[in-house]
Amino acid sequence: MLLLALLSACGAGSTILDKDVLVIGVKPDQPGLGMKNADGEFAGFDVDVATYIAGKLGKSFRFVATPSSEREKVLMDGSVDLVVATYSITAERKTKVAFGGPYYVAHQDTLVRAGESAIANVRDLKGRNLCQVTGSNSWRRVKEERKIAVKLVEVPSYSACISDLKAGKVDAVSTDDLILAGFATEDLKIVNAPFTDERYGVGIQAGDLDGCEAVNKAITEMYQDGTAKKLLQKWFAKSGLALTFTVPQFEGCG
Repeated sequence: MLLLALLSACGAGSTILDKDVLVIGVKPDQPGLGMKNADGEFAGFDVDVATYIAGKLGKSFRFVATPSSEREKVLMDGSVDLVVATYSITAERKTKVAFGGPYYVAHQDTLVRAGESAIANVRDLKGRNLCQVTGSNSWRRVKEERKIAVKLVEVPSYSACISDLKAGKVDAVSTDDLILAGFATEDLKIVNAPFTDERYGVGIQAGDLDGCEAVNKAITEMYQDGTAKKLLQKWFAKSGLALTFTVPQFEGCG
C-alpha cells in the first residue's frame, strides 16, 4: 500500500490522456497570442491552438495564466497539464519537461520606437539598453549567442517591456516576431531583420509519451484541415509578417 502511494505521489505512468479536465497554461499579457480580457476570458493564437488540441483529445479544459518564469515549475509540480504559451523548445528545457510540436516556428526580431533609425538589425543593439523578461531566453540570443554588448534591463513581462520602451527606459525589445506583432503600433515598429528560429512547443510533463504523441497528432490535423492557416491569418494577417502554413518538423516524443 505504501509503495502504491509513493508511486501515485510521483505521478508514475501518468498521462494527460487519463485526465477528465485539462489545466492549460497560457500567457495573460501578450496581445495576439495569449491575453486575459476584462471579462476574465483568454484570447489569442496560442489560446485557439490549445482549444483545438484539447478538442481533438476529447477533453474539457480550463486556462490559467502562466508567465514565462513559471512554465517549467507548473509542469513539473503538476499544477498544469499543458503549457501553450510561446514556449520555445530548447535543449535545457527538455531536461525538465517534454514538448509536443512545434505547432509553429517563429523568428526572433527586434521592436523599437517608430522614430528610431539607428537600429536596423540585432548588431545595432551594441551598447544599448535591451529589455530582459524573467524566464525568457530571448536576451541570450543577443548577448550570449551573438556576443552583442547590450545592457540588460530585467522586467517580469513583455507588457512591462513595452511600457519601458515607450518611456525610453530601454532602447529595444527583442523576441519572437509573433509576440512583437501583437505590440506593434504607430509608435512602435518591428525592424524586420529576423535572426533565429523559435520552435513553439506544447509543454507537457516529462515521460508522458502517449500524451505527447496525441498532441502531435492533433497539431498535424490542425494544419491538414486548414485550421492552422485560418488561425494564423485571424491573428497576424495585418502584421506584415511572412506566415508559414505547412506542418513544422516535429521534435519527436522519445
